[in-house]
Amino acid sequence: MAYVVNTSNSKCARLKPVPLESVKLTDNFWAKKIEIMEKVTLPTQYEILEETHRIDNFRRASGKISGEFVGFFFNDSDVYKWIEAVSYLLAYKNNEALDKLLDSVIEEIKLAQDEDGYLNTYFTFERKQDRWTNLKDMHELYCAGHLIQSAIAHHRATGKTNLLNIAIKFADYIGRIFGPDKKEGTPGHPEIEMALVELYRETNDKKYLDLAEFFIDERGKGIIGGSFYHIDHKPFRELDEVVGHAVRSLYLNSGATDLYMETGDKALLDTLERLWDNLVTKKMYVTGGAGARKEGEAFGENYELPNESAYAETCASIANFMWNYRMLLVSGESRFADIMELCLYNGILSGISIDGKEYFYVNPLADRGSHRRQRWFACACCPPNIARTITSIPGYMYSVSSEGIWVHLYASNVSEFSINGSKIVIEERTDYPWNGLVEFKISGNARFKLFLRKPGWNKEFSLSINGEKPQMTLERGYIVIDREWKDGDIVRLEFHMKPEFLESHPKIKDNVGRLAIRRGPIIYCVEGADNPWGDVWDLEIPEDTELKEEYRDILGGVVVVKGKGYLNDPKDWKKLYLTLEEANSLRKEAEFVAIPYYAWANRMPGPMEVWIKRI
Repeated sequence: MAYVVNTSNSKCARLKPVPLESVKLTDNFWAKKIEIMEKVTLPTQYEILEETHRIDNFRRASGKISGEFVGFFFNDSDVYKWIEAVSYLLAYKNNEALDKLLDSVIEEIKLAQDEDGYLNTYFTFERKQDRWTNLKDMHELYCAGHLIQSAIAHHRATGKTNLLNIAIKFADYIGRIFGPDKKEGTPGHPEIEMALVELYRETNDKKYLDLAEFFIDERGKGIIGGSFYHIDHKPFRELDEVVGHAVRSLYLNSGATDLYMETGDKALLDTLERLWDNLVTKKMYVTGGAGARKEGEAFGENYELPNESAYAETCASIANFMWNYRMLLVSGESRFADIMELCLYNGILSGISIDGKEYFYVNPLADRGSHRRQRWFACACCPPNIARTITSIPGYMYSVSSEGIWVHLYASNVSEFSINGSKIVIEERTDYPWNGLVEFKISGNARFKLFLRKPGWNKEFSLSINGEKPQMTLERGYIVIDREWKDGDIVRLEFHMKPEFLESHPKIKDNVGRLAIRRGPIIYCVEGADNPWGDVWDLEIPEDTELKEEYRDILGGVVVVKGKGYLNDPKDWKKLYLTLEEANSLRKEAEFVAIPYYAWANRMPGPMEVWIKRI
């Protein structure tokens, strides 16, 4: 069974996963994006992996070709993430061509592995003597982590062990090098921690869990320099603020959450709660993005969330999504699924073009029109990371527990579950995220609780079963229906969805006197392509403006938000200072159109802004 994170036997996880292959999407949003992955993104990413010699690096390491290593020292990881993305797709649907291609790439990896199990194409031949000499900077353990994750995904999706055997051989080698009474060390770029815990779940061999705990416990000893950037300034269990490189920080938190689910170490959970609170109340963008600073791709100070210079790396939004999914598995609390949804529809999706061919590495919340998606990057961590996230989406929709079935994310699908030995099929119909109406048809007979997430953005909802108002409770942000379900039962749930203004914390300096627009889970922006009357940076909107919505067949099909504001054009100012009366006389009415933030920069270049001036 193809699980993304398998907590089926995790003693401190409230929720258990549902296999990808049990969820078949039938919607016009995510199903379409997975189809683009299959037909466009994954094939073109493979072509680029070949074009940029990332796979040739494995052929060089095996001796099949000669020449120099090409690219960054962590380029192996891009190949592994692509493998993971393809594996999730194969779990979801059959594709013989991609399956065959995957096996050919895995064979190149196998041939590149040393007899002792070591595998990193940068540290071969002339660099062999440099292995494990610079854990702070050189990403050996990071690459190993991505190898392990891809191998587990491939094994779960296909049942094959060709890549899993390679990963186990390397993990065993690492275990012979590092650990108590062995070599000290911890990765400068966390990633291997969650991979090792998942390998423990896959093999039931506790040595991998112990090694993951070792790497987490080694932090804060100064072994890799003791810097905030590397989250090495204090032991993990003493952390109270997300600091340093945003992706590294959030990957580390993901690994620590995995470790908690297996060990029950309450000090870990207490730390994770502190870090989560700091992130979501002081350091997270309205899009779910993380990491304010270009310098170090890092978190800034509390409330340091600039817009035009925002870094908000795509991988950081993905890492935020991954961490919150793990916290959801621990707790069954909707606040974590809310952040997952926020990241997914905003900070993650903005990282890939509508056609699936180009990518953002950095995701600013304001731009003059120069920031455009690229076909690839020299440091290409984001493109295959987006791919593995989108192809694994079916695995995040639902969970199960001893109590029943949990619905976290809404999309039309047909899914199968086993509840107390009974087969239950749920057919979900919805036009989410554009419409808040969701219907579920239950096939099968069994007693269980159905947990339906009430999104944090929602203020009002209606619920009926077979046309009648049912008994329900609201627990941890989930609407809970406990009943004896009968074949053919229809659940009708409607979240009232309308556009609204958001105001940010007064300490976020860039947003003082500004408003953002949200409708359902979608954050909106104004872009020049829809607003030809002037520069959207000069738009001002009254807080009592009526916001209207309209579906348009643009950008893959979206609901736009329209309203009336004013254009305060600097070209009309002939003086540096005017009286309020004079300034007001220069303002001209302007009807604006806002589009989903994730869809910006897919048309002609032009200015864009999320936080709009308020008048």
